Amino acid sequence: MKKYKRILAQLAILFIVNAFIIGIFQTVNTAQAVSYRRGSSGQTVMTIQKKLKNWGYYDGGVDGIYGSRTEAAVKWFQRKNGLKVDGICGDQTLKALGIMSVSSSGSGSSGRDNDIYLLSRIISAEARGEPFVGQVAVGAVIMNRIDHPSFPNTLAGVIYQPGAFSAINDGQFDQPIADSAFSAAQQAFDGWDPTGGAIYYYNPAKSTNQWIFSRPVVTTIGSHVFAK
Repeated sequence: MKKYKRILAQLAILFIVNAFIIGIFQTVNTAQAVSYRRGSSGQTVMTIQKKLKNWGYYDGGVDGIYGSRTEAAVKWFQRKNGLKVDGICGDQTLKALGIMSVSSSGSGSSGRDNDIYLLSRIISAEARGEPFVGQVAVGAVIMNRIDHPSFPNTLAGVIYQPGAFSAINDGQFDQPIADSAFSAAQQAFDGWDPTGGAIYYYNPAKSTNQWIFSRPVVTTIGSHVFAK
């Protein structure tokens, strides 16, 4: 009987150890590589653009914004290197570019950095020259839109929504980012909302949109009126 119990105990220990090892491998195997695609932004996108530009695949600006030209260059690179041609920089394409990928289990910081970079770029384009609190307020409007049913539910979706921001089309979005815009983006991303929940803003001295004038005004900061 004692020998039988000892065998059962050994089998139980062996089962636990095997389950632990299998769990580790499952965790490793299910970690997915971060991918970059149209709408992505940040330092890694700049690295992708630099590599493609140096190798003659890309002739656009190295601005850290994964737009249509970057996507087209990635497709060209993929086609020339026998990779799946989808315009997305996933694990295999990043390796072919000589860029180390990061697993999704450790990508939280990278994702935040990319979002803050993109948010700072639109803040700089839309509110350069405004007081700091006014720059935060513009960022807060963008963050508020993410949670509002009338707008896309991602930061890139809100910023690139057709017709949403004139700075996307008039070249301001491609200008160097003001230092204060980075700090303002961090504050807005972390929840500071000087507007009290506004989802619109406009400059009454420049706007000709009669509809926007009909929106309930929440507050005025700098040259911008913030409304719901």
